[in-house]
This record gives sequence, structure tokens and C-alpha cells, in this order.
Amino acid sequence: MVWWKRDAKKNNHFKTEEIIKSYRLIAPKRYTYSDVKKLTNSFKEKVGQGGYGVVYKGKLPDGRMVAVKILSASKGNGEEFINEVASISRTSHVNIVTLLGFCYERTKTALIYEFMPNGSLDKFIYDKGPQITNHHLDSNTMFQIAVGIARGLEYLHRGCNTRILHFDIKPHNILLDEDLCPKISDFGLTKLCKTKESIVSMTGMRGTAGYIAPEVFNRYFGGVSHKSDVYSYRMLVLEMVGPRKEFDSELSQTSETYFPHGIYSKLEQGKSFVTLRDITEEEEDTIKKMVMVSLWCTQTSPSDRPSMSKVIEMLEDSLQSLQFPPKPIMHSPVRSPQDSSTTSQSLNPTF
Repeated sequence: MVWWKRDAKKNNHFKTEEIIKSYRLIAPKRYTYSDVKKLTNSFKEKVGQGGYGVVYKGKLPDGRMVAVKILSASKGNGEEFINEVASISRTSHVNIVTLLGFCYERTKTALIYEFMPNGSLDKFIYDKGPQITNHHLDSNTMFQIAVGIARGLEYLHRGCNTRILHFDIKPHNILLDEDLCPKISDFGLTKLCKTKESIVSMTGMRGTAGYIAPEVFNRYFGGVSHKSDVYSYRMLVLEMVGPRKEFDSELSQTSETYFPHGIYSKLEQGKSFVTLRDITEEEEDTIKKMVMVSLWCTQTSPSDRPSMSKVIEMLEDSLQSLQFPPKPIMHSPVRSPQDSSTTSQSLNPTF
């Protein structure tokens, strides 16, 4: 048994090395683990942590600040590491984080990114940062962030030679630069497919509970495609609108209440989404537009959801020109497939 495990690790290592060589023309610079230790001053300053591992602040020899993500041992088979290097190396977009280098030495793997001084979007939404205050995310800033994320996803879906499906769009994976320009990060769960493919084959479930499209955990709802990222995008935008302290607390999600249903009810009744401060009519319209677009993205059937190109078009259009979305019919995005027994008819085939 020990021999078999050791042999499997060797095979994984050689397979990973071969894949890295196959991407030699587009892969970023490769660093040794010793180099990584120097860049981070022996991992002195930790700036983030998650299930993937730990992120440290570092500096390249040319003076550029970087974020160094050290993958945990549980990711040692190389699959998510290769996914990230292979997919993000194909990208070049203002709303996609730039991968500057990587390290691969058997069980020691690291990814070196451009450093984002404002951290991740979740710190702004949930007010987690020690020096971050809610006034940074006024309605106009939220709107610009939403548009930027949409542009990044549109690029992944249509702007690359190979279509990239992210499968883990959530506030934690959106980084903000010094100007609060959003950049999509964490490509460990991505899947590459040909741009002409509308449906992709996939085994297992990818993503984070609450952001996963219904067809990803149950094919009964439809095929997995770029529309699965659209569903995740909708929850990210609703989180930007809903949980902040200045908004009505009745919109908070509980085990008994499906979050988008509460949002939809307020929209349907024409109620204001902001109750704790005075806002202008323009700000109210901006928030309502974000909500309406998000609810279109929430549709259970993938064919009823807009593409990211259509999302951008709707965001840039006036509130009055938007078609009112149908009510989301799922009870909860995190319940098991057995609890979901309904589907929807196609409501807008032009999406």
C-alpha cells in the first residue's frame, strides 16, 4: 500500500511536469522554493488564508509587490495548481488578476500574483477589514465593481481562444486594486473548453455552497455551461446590495428564507432597498438596476439566464428599459438536489 501511494505521487509529479512543459510558451516565470522564501522574507507577512492555503506579501527583485499563494498539502496532486497556471496564463484583461510566476517542487507549490492593496471584496461587503468603512462602497462604486466583474467574466467566456469557466465566483475571489478596480482571482476550479461548446462534461461538484448553479449539483436542471458562472455572479451582486449594515435587515438570508425571494418582494412592491440613510433617486435607480439584472441571472434554467455580454448591456442601459424579471422559484441554492423538484420554462431565448 505504501509502495502504491509512493508510485502514485511519482506519476502525479511527472504528469504535472509534463503539463508545465506543454505550457512553456505561455506559462509565467518559474521560481524555486528558495526564491519564494526570499521574495516573502521567509513568509514574514501573511495577508490571507483559505482552504487552498496561505497568502503572503512579497516583493520581486524589480521592486514590485506581489501576493504569494502557498497551496496546502491537500492540493499536492497538482490538479488545482495546474488548472490555475494553465487557465490564467491564457488571460490578459484589466479585470483578471495577473499571474507573474509560480513554483512547483513536488509537494511545494506556490502562485505569485500582482499585489492587490485593497484585498478581497468580501472584506468590504461584510465590513471585516480593520481600516475599511462602508462609505467606500457607495452605490456608484458598487455599480462599477459589478460592471468590472461582468466584463472580466465576459472576457473569460468569449475573449480568450479557449473559453474559461471559473466555477467559483464569490466575493472572496474578487480582489480590488488601489482604485477599487475588481479583478477575478482563484482559478483552481476552472474548466477549459472550446469557445463553440455550449455544454461541458464535468464529474463532481465545483464551487461554494450558496453560489453554485443548480445544474452543477443536479443535471436535471440543465447542462453545465458558461451560464453556471452567470448564476454565481447574481449572488455576488445581491450580496453587495443586501447584507450591508445600511440596508434593511429583513433581507438577510436564513435557513427558512431564500435570500433572492426577499429581494424580489421588495422590488415587486416598489420599496426602497436603503432604509438607514438618505439617498438620491439616481442612487436608488442604480441599486434597483443591479437587483433586476441579478434576478435575471438567478433563473433556475440556464437558458433563461442572460450571457455576461447581455448582463453588461443591461447594466449600461436605463432602469426604465429593463424587463421585469420572473420570480426565482428555487427554495434555496444550498439545499440538496432531492429538495428541488421544480424547473422553469424558457422566458427569454435571446439570452
